[in-house]
Amino acid sequence: MPGKQLPRRICSRPFGKDELKIVRNIVGDGQDEGIHRSEIARRVCIALHWRNARGDLKEMGARVALLRLHRQGWIALPEPRNCNGNGGGAARLARAAVPQPPASEIRVSLAQLGAVRLQQVENKADSLLWDGLIDRYHYLGHVPLSGAQIRYLIHADRGVIGAIGFGAAAFALKARDRWIGWDRRQRDQRRERTLNNRRFLIPPWIRVANLPSHVLSMAARQVQADFPARYGYAPLLLETFVEQDRFTGGCYRAANWIDVGRTAGRGRNDRTSHLERIRHGAPLAIKRIWLYPLRRDARKRLCAPLCSVGEEA
Repeated sequence: MPGKQLPRRICSRPFGKDELKIVRNIVGDGQDEGIHRSEIARRVCIALHWRNARGDLKEMGARVALLRLHRQGWIALPEPRNCNGNGGGAARLARAAVPQPPASEIRVSLAQLGAVRLQQVENKADSLLWDGLIDRYHYLGHVPLSGAQIRYLIHADRGVIGAIGFGAAAFALKARDRWIGWDRRQRDQRRERTLNNRRFLIPPWIRVANLPSHVLSMAARQVQADFPARYGYAPLLLETFVEQDRFTGGCYRAANWIDVGRTAGRGRNDRTSHLERIRHGAPLAIKRIWLYPLRRDARKRLCAPLCSVGEEA
């Protein structure tokens, strides 16, 4: 039996033993037919109605979710046909492409650093570089972003100076949902309009005052244009988590993000009882929850009837 518990939700839809059986049947049929993993993900999306707000199949999110189920032992996917970001060869290429720390720290002003720009990750070389930067220098390392996602390499006159990426929002956050005014039904319908800043990296040798908050402000503006072009609908809110025992979240505060509370230390699949939490503490690190509304009326739109939000791109 797999060592981890079965996820309760995947791609914003309930997931349990019945859904797992459907996935296993599709994977089994796919192996008999010799089809590749992406086609299996497409068929699973159709069978389980994994679609976004525009009605498109959530194929990227499905591929990440199926890979996670595969690694946890719930399903057995066919071998990948091509070397990709999940394979050892790609990981070695990614590490080789990552810039090495210079002999001394770069300590300049933001003006001296030169023009900063965000380059959307759109090809394999950039993807490998982004993955490698995060894997080598981010304290959480690299894991595939889930759901609808968008990634950027951060450039300046000196070259690549960091990476930032957005993916699917958390399923449930008490402080976030209270700030928005969501009930459970509204959250299930609107969660795709929220993006999670899952990774943000400025390499440790770059010491430029105000650079992180400057990048966050740039990213908030750019994602509003780039995300609808890719997925056909506009995000309304950004969220992120900051480990309170490790970081202060000062760059988010400087970029006008809002600190709305903290997490309970529970993962999306955590099922510890209240008594266990009292005895042993939270299973995960406690994090501060920061939000950034992309429109003044973001909360109103996130709580509006579904048809109203669907008409606005």
